[in-house]
Amino acid sequence: QVQLAESGGGLVQPGGSLRLSCAASGRPLSAYTMAWFRQAPGTAREFVAGNRRGSGMALYADSVKGRFTISRDNAANTVYLQMNSLKPEDTATYYCAADATPVLRTTLETYDYWGQGTQVTVSS
Repeated sequence: QVQLAESGGGLVQPGGSLRLSCAASGRPLSAYTMAWFRQAPGTAREFVAGNRRGSGMALYADSVKGRFTISRDNAANTVYLQMNSLKPEDTATYYCAADATPVLRTTLETYDYWGQGTQVTVSS
């Protein structure tokens, strides 16, 4: 099975940028459809972006479309989330997740493997 570890979170001002990384180990990243979710205190975990294995097709939540970009480097076994034009409402713990099927879904029950999360705080 695959193990996932996120990094790159931190404190950033509104309008700023961050790049999150999710390093996979144990299995090749190319075998998985990957996604980023986030969870703010007192709210449900929500889909942010996904990248389908094989085709590389990407899907984004409406709230981040045009600001966030998901990408992967299979050689480095790492998936990234580039976050630009950050807003206070983007503040959350961000999780990467992996699914062994070639179908890109937005429901968290689809994903079998999760990282421990990295905190992103957008505040002036």
